[in-house]
Amino acid sequence: MKKILVIEESPLFRNYLTKKLSSYGFEVIQGSNGLDGSVKMRNAMPDLIIMDYYLSRKSSIELLEEKHKNRNVADVPVLMVTTKIDRQKVVELAKYNVKKIISKPLKMEQLLKAISALMGVELKIDSTPCVIEAHFNENILFIEIAQGLNTEKIEQLQYKINELLELYDVRKPRVLLMMSSLEFPREHHWKLHALLEIITNHAQPNAKFIKILTSNKAVTELVEKSEDFGGIGVYDNLEKAMDSVLGLKADSIAHDEVVRERLLKTSAPSTEKEETIQLRFDSSELSPEERKAESESHGAMLFNREAEVAIVDDDVVIQELLRTVFAETKWKVTVYENGKEFVEDREHHDFSLAFLDLMMPEMNGFQVLEHLKKSGDELPVIVFSALSKKETVLKAVSYGIKSYLTKPLKPAAILRKTAEVMAPSF
Repeated sequence: MKKILVIEESPLFRNYLTKKLSSYGFEVIQGSNGLDGSVKMRNAMPDLIIMDYYLSRKSSIELLEEKHKNRNVADVPVLMVTTKIDRQKVVELAKYNVKKIISKPLKMEQLLKAISALMGVELKIDSTPCVIEAHFNENILFIEIAQGLNTEKIEQLQYKINELLELYDVRKPRVLLMMSSLEFPREHHWKLHALLEIITNHAQPNAKFIKILTSNKAVTELVEKSEDFGGIGVYDNLEKAMDSVLGLKADSIAHDEVVRERLLKTSAPSTEKEETIQLRFDSSELSPEERKAESESHGAMLFNREAEVAIVDDDVVIQELLRTVFAETKWKVTVYENGKEFVEDREHHDFSLAFLDLMMPEMNGFQVLEHLKKSGDELPVIVFSALSKKETVLKAVSYGIKSYLTKPLKPAAILRKTAEVMAPSF
């Protein structure tokens, strides 16, 4: 059995890695700090060392220097996990047989891929396309899931919840689970039970304080018929779900403003610790090889297929931004300066997706959505909205929009949101 030494000061992260790597048949030895790691390194003589750059009682450089001088472990490869470090330190690490540096928050897919390459073993993971994001605002835990349910991501969510509870010093938060654009075949139904079990065991044991926002009828039916989770409220309307989570009535004073504040903003942590695991897919920091592998597992290969997207916005800056974003894909972009132009030309195009600004002359976004709804047009729509106009987003959701983006827009966010919405249908 191959041995892996994990030197990490966060017990949550250390225990999570131990459990995960043990499931693949590795013997995992834990080091709680630099000094403890030094002792374990000499005694266990591991086949691989995974260590944090920032260690107490003995620095990582001191530990690596000691390893370098010990012929029994000098050739053992090292994976370094760390927050961003400067180039000089990266160069310094190279001479100590550090094979790879992985930035925190950690993407587990990257770590497992690196371990697989260094240990010469195949580590099989669930390849179901899935995006999960979790964040706190005050005492509310927001969990967003798109594309599908992935067992690896669900396992990571357990750790993420525990980490967030510690970071924000919250014991039993209210929970809003948002499941959008979800592919949920029958053979994945057991994954929903595993997901809800993690939420109830690690975040909120009382089902009445957990709400689910989804338009997926299978999810709704399974939850409502479940003996374990039947008390969880399931909604297909964002406004009603938020009202239930917040305990607001629709006619409350400043209702929309409260909803906006709670839904869109993330609270600052109560401690100085940082998040260590990244649940949401983001290819911006990966090498070309890693980006290709990650993209395949998350459905982003859709950008290599031909499609046509409509941009309905009177802002020329937004038009050019979106043209630039999709210029490196095989997607054709057709721009309309107002809703009327788009509606009149709709029948001549087989669009895969439309980006729609709500505030436009002649025919605004709401009128376009109303037209699509009445004509039975199921074209996926992503709405643009300003943060100060959260109430307009809530109204747009009632028309069945797939998602929304807040201005100012960022290229990475545009591609990410597009992948979330479109990957299941490609």
